[in-house]
Amino acid sequence: MAAASADRADVPPVTTARLAAEGLGAYYGPTRVVRDVTASFTPGRVTAIVGPSGCGKSTLLRCLNRLHETGRDARTTGRVWLDDVDVYAPDVSAVAVRRQVALVMQRPTPFPTLSIEQNVVAGLQAAHARPTADLRAVTEDALRRAALWSEVSHRLRARPGTLSEGQQQRLCIARALATSPRVLLLDEPTASLDPLSVQKIEELVYGLRDRVTVVMVTHNMQQAARVSDETAFLLHGELVEMAATTTLFTTPGDPRTEAYITGRFG
Repeated sequence: MAAASADRADVPPVTTARLAAEGLGAYYGPTRVVRDVTASFTPGRVTAIVGPSGCGKSTLLRCLNRLHETGRDARTTGRVWLDDVDVYAPDVSAVAVRRQVALVMQRPTPFPTLSIEQNVVAGLQAAHARPTADLRAVTEDALRRAALWSEVSHRLRARPGTLSEGQQQRLCIARALATSPRVLLLDEPTASLDPLSVQKIEELVYGLRDRVTVVMVTHNMQQAARVSDETAFLLHGELVEMAATTTLFTTPGDPRTEAYITGRFG
């Protein structure tokens, strides 16, 4: 990914964060849905974003990898730093950003006409990033990291429609991991899955922290407590509070956070 222009007056914040939002706002036309969010996401940690439906959680994720700007009448304000690069700088490719900050949607979205193997390496092939011989090794590595290799290694040429919904979601995670992203964004990845598949995804997310920074939107606070190191509470597009998960769930610093986690609204 191209670095930001040398003559830019802006300098990255002094931080150990892998990804950082600085005064980030998001709009659809005149409607503001994310309000001046400043937050950082550090390597080796899983951050959960919680909040009621419609509070801007998914939009925030889409801003972090520049997918929000593809929407009709959509725009952003503020900055997002990936290490020392402002991803919204004019000379930075949005496509390159999305390879480094990968997003997995709420419902599985495998490419139905491609095989399982072809799905995994689709991003690399589109970028002409690896020779064909390397793609086989990448496929196995990504599927192993997504805890799917043992279930599909004997049928890599099958279509993803032969997989269960939970397996399809892990296939989508493998596809995201194949590009070796620095950050993995997960938008309610277990919302449509059965309990066994939810458990497998949660175990997968927990195990990925050593290789990639994970930011996960979830509507399930028990899930956030199980898998995340830090939790951020979003309300009406505003970041109300962000803290270590145990701290936020036991001694929240804002009465709105306490009201939400104790079920008084949401």
